[in-house]
Amino acid sequence: MAKKRALSPIRLGVNVDHVATLRQARGTPYPDPVEAALSAAAAGAASITVHLREDRRHIQDHDVQRLLAVSPVPVNLEMAVTSEMVAIACKLKPAYACLVPERREEVTTEGGLDVAGNRDAVRAACARLSQAGIAVALFIDADPRQLKAARDCGAPHLEIHTGRYADTRGKTQAAELARIAQFARRAQRAGFEVHAGHGLNLDNVAPMARIAEIVELNIGHSIVADALAVGMPAAVARMRRAMQEARGA
Repeated sequence: MAKKRALSPIRLGVNVDHVATLRQARGTPYPDPVEAALSAAAAGAASITVHLREDRRHIQDHDVQRLLAVSPVPVNLEMAVTSEMVAIACKLKPAYACLVPERREEVTTEGGLDVAGNRDAVRAACARLSQAGIAVALFIDADPRQLKAARDCGAPHLEIHTGRYADTRGKTQAAELARIAQFARRAQRAGFEVHAGHGLNLDNVAPMARIAEIVELNIGHSIVADALAVGMPAAVARMRRAMQEARGA
């Protein structure tokens, strides 16, 4: 009997945006997303993600500055492809930047970045960020057209948008999972380090974690929600355990 291929370890990146959402709802200084980030890192998060939105609806500039000063793990700055955000990133120099689509009226990110339709702007942003020593990821749908465009832009990482997988069930979800798995294989063969995220939780993370080519999952809302009941260290530990068990580790 052939041995089952051992899967490499998988990293968990924790997004603390929605700790800031709760703070901004009342304009108080608490809860502090930086404290939450430190707690997540101590519990085993491999990186911390914050999305500095153009409308500053949750994470604020000072949050990013404070986090970069104290985080023991790399910080991943999610950002729109705008001159303002690129300038901020180049000044602050997080380890990673993830370019995402952004619309003022959306509740949360609703899909992947249209790299193919904005190739020149994305390529220019990737070049400026790379020159500043920042490793860039492009947050895209599992679409071959976007993969081809991403190759032209010079980013070393891709993050696959998993929102449709997370929002569906049954045969539709299974088909979306298969589509993402196939895309992850193609992206790895194209030379990208492959990440994934959006809408993942304890109930749906295992099948995504089993995709061998995906080396990092970025998860925020469900971990923050779980932390309200069990605390951030336990919420991070539960998610890491679910991912590692799915991975066979």
